Amino acid sequence: MKPQNYSSLPMKNVYFLSDAHLGSWAIPHARTQERRLVRFLDSIKHKASAVYLLGDMFDFWNEYRYVVPKGYTRFLGKISELTDMGVEVHFFTGNHDIWTYGYLQQECGMTVHTKPETTEIADKVFFLAHGDGLGDPDHKFKLLRKVFHNRFCQRLLNFFHPRWGMWLGLTWAKHSRMKRVDGSEPPFMGEDKEHLVLFTKQYMKSHPDIDFFIYGHRHIELDLMLSQKSRMLILGDWISQFTYAVFDGEHLFLEEYVEGETNP
Repeated sequence: MKPQNYSSLPMKNVYFLSDAHLGSWAIPHARTQERRLVRFLDSIKHKASAVYLLGDMFDFWNEYRYVVPKGYTRFLGKISELTDMGVEVHFFTGNHDIWTYGYLQQECGMTVHTKPETTEIADKVFFLAHGDGLGDPDHKFKLLRKVFHNRFCQRLLNFFHPRWGMWLGLTWAKHSRMKRVDGSEPPFMGEDKEHLVLFTKQYMKSHPDIDFFIYGHRHIELDLMLSQKSRMLILGDWISQFTYAVFDGEHLFLEEYVEGETNP
């Protein structure tokens, strides 16, 4: 990713959020959740120079040549409004919304990233990623990830009629969430066991110039200083936590969006 030049004064904010899982059949308040996210995006549209969506914004997303999933009109409409205004919107694919083939770029104006990226914002170096597969030793997950990213398997999925392809994906995503206790991710496992922390500490050894590591994926809110220079954030989610990070050109904050109270 090219360095982003947001050095003009006063600098507008840069926002980071992840894991809304829009459209999930396992979330009973899905429409309310989408509206809340859209109201947040509307509240920052004049303050933002860029918005980074760090994966799993959709619970399942798959584009066919002439068909895209129904729904999400409020969210995609608001994203399009932001990009039309000149706000950069960066969409990182997660492990639930890998299957995008141009629609989000062409119709909504987003920049899509399919792998971790390092970028410079206002003289600070950011390492940005969804986080799936980074430091995770689970062989089953690694195999599943390879299948999902395999071009032949992606084409094979699109041989199914959208009615059945989308049903398959949304059913799998629901099952994936509901097999966990209360449908939630495990809590923070500690610095010595948390896969993303272990990955980041190892990555820092060969990349000491990075100021901020920001991830999604884990659905936990974490703000951790790893050295005098390097800081790591996990963004929480937009299902029950409604958390985001905001960078003002000098400081990075991890915040919670509370309607009627928060001024993002």
